Amino acid sequence: MRAVVLESYGEPDVLRVSDIPDPEPGPDEVVVDLVATALNRADLLQRRGFYPGPPLRYGGQVLEVPGLEFSGRVAATGERVTEVDVGAEVMGIVGGGSYAERLVTHERQVMPVPASVAVDVAAAIPEVFITAYDALVLQGGLTSGRTALVHAGASGVGTAAILLCRAIGARIVVTASGGKIDRCRELGADVAVDYRSEDFAAAALEATGGEGVDVVLDVVGGEYLGRNLSCVRERGVIVQVGVMGDAEASLNLGALLGKRAAIVGTTLRRRPIEEKIAVTRRFASEVLPLFDAGRLHPVIDSRFPLEEAAAAHARMEANANVGKILLDV
Repeated sequence: MRAVVLESYGEPDVLRVSDIPDPEPGPDEVVVDLVATALNRADLLQRRGFYPGPPLRYGGQVLEVPGLEFSGRVAATGERVTEVDVGAEVMGIVGGGSYAERLVTHERQVMPVPASVAVDVAAAIPEVFITAYDALVLQGGLTSGRTALVHAGASGVGTAAILLCRAIGARIVVTASGGKIDRCRELGADVAVDYRSEDFAAAALEATGGEGVDVVLDVVGGEYLGRNLSCVRERGVIVQVGVMGDAEASLNLGALLGKRAAIVGTTLRRRPIEEKIAVTRRFASEVLPLFDAGRLHPVIDSRFPLEEAAAAHARMEANANVGKILLDV
């Protein structure tokens, strides 16, 4: 099969398609013929050698194939699989391996593609919508009537967060670069702040009548941590899901104690399979129905064929995208 195999680390041009053996399912796994996959910031780090993926076996070879989410059709099932049928249109998250024509994954990690979403579009859903749901709702406790501050509002996670907040009746303040502010508002952001020229902490406090936001979803880190703390409300939660900026930060512990606030660090990729299955199943039960109800939809920036993965990475590294960048397999 065709797959992007990382044989070295570096600039986007290290992404090359190779022919490798097909993966074989274990007794509880399914083989998925991929229709599409999508880019995530973790892919860029992995390509540079900073965030290695799990070792994946293809025939007798152990190879590094990037890719954290997928959509496609079930091609084969292991002997103990009972919940998924051959031919079913599915999507899901994986630790790696989706920059390929086929992958294997546990049957309980796949979700049905919503009836209202085409299978080639569904790859834009799993990673970002599960990340936003897990960070804001499950870990941050966001509910109707409360307010979230989400950084990088035009990113895949950011656009998913905007739609999710609107769907559950929460308010949302986002940061983005000036050229993306209008798009964030179109998607439903209550307040969109140009982080290059405006003070997002002041804007968040103003939007909440001085009380502060209930949850912060941050992918930046660095000096944002102290500013996040300054605009989170008493007993609020700051959820750190990535570090696009400085990985080190200083913090006023007195302010943290005074607000009785919480800081949570989280990722999806490094969780044990049991935790990935649990969050996938809960998402499928509580959030997937909102797509067919017309309250959620994938936000797609652009599409590239698998052979042009390097160009897709270059677009994301240039911070040019609003929403998801897809790779057509």
